[in-house]
Amino acid sequence: MISGKTKLAGIFASPVTHSLSPKMHNTAFAKCGIDAVYLAFDVDQKNLLKAVEGIRTFHMLGVNLSMPNKTAVIPYLDGLSKEAELIGAVNTVVNQDNRLIGYNTDGMGFMRSVEEAGLTVKNKKLMVLGAGGAAKAIVVQAALDGGREVVIYKRKNDTFASVQAYFKNVAEQTNCSIHVYDYEDEVQMRKDSQSSDILVNATDIGMGNKKELTPIDKAMLHEKLVIFDLIYSPQETQLLKEARANGCESQNGLGMLLYQGAIAFELWTGQEMPVCEIRGMIDGSSTH
Repeated sequence: MISGKTKLAGIFASPVTHSLSPKMHNTAFAKCGIDAVYLAFDVDQKNLLKAVEGIRTFHMLGVNLSMPNKTAVIPYLDGLSKEAELIGAVNTVVNQDNRLIGYNTDGMGFMRSVEEAGLTVKNKKLMVLGAGGAAKAIVVQAALDGGREVVIYKRKNDTFASVQAYFKNVAEQTNCSIHVYDYEDEVQMRKDSQSSDILVNATDIGMGNKKELTPIDKAMLHEKLVIFDLIYSPQETQLLKEARANGCESQNGLGMLLYQGAIAFELWTGQEMPVCEIRGMIDGSSTH
């Protein structure tokens, strides 16, 4: 029940009506006995500054953000966590005594799903297919968490050089070996697949009109390679089917989806989200 002490959290996005975040976080608030509510606010870059000022005005716990607000919000914040600074994007803002601190929980959420599988990225080699926002968050977090090496494969287009330069900078700041290769370089890809511990599909190959396709030749999959496909709808992509057939341990993107929200909840409340109760709710849906 809402009281005079009820705290407020929310999501700043546009469009926002599809978001499952209110249901996810309000369920967690209720389960934990926290006097707070989570609402969806239609916010784009035109009204983002005023919305951010409202976090302070209304003493909100904080907010989640979707693109393009993830990058546009940065000049309006008082500070950034290390991973948000390196990624250059914020998906969670925390109100710490009226100081607004930006975090990016995407990579941390992925690492929680890795831990859930009984694994660690420390001293491991990761192979990441794709170089978009999710891939960037995972690579940065892997580097911060002690990953030995990360190889990234992306299409060689007009952004290729800038992506290489970006990850070179991340490597220098984290002492992790990071290399970006042409997605079409099958010889290098085959070599890296054999020496990698974890493979992450961060492309859209495996969903929608690409659901029958795989982002990597199944011949490159070996039983010591753990496969994470960030796609969670369908629950089992063609890649995951082939991984299972090749004896690989594998997991879809539902864990990352769940834990990036759970970490935001922890940052706002200091309490753990009851993930068991939330997991079934978000199956096949998007929190943001």
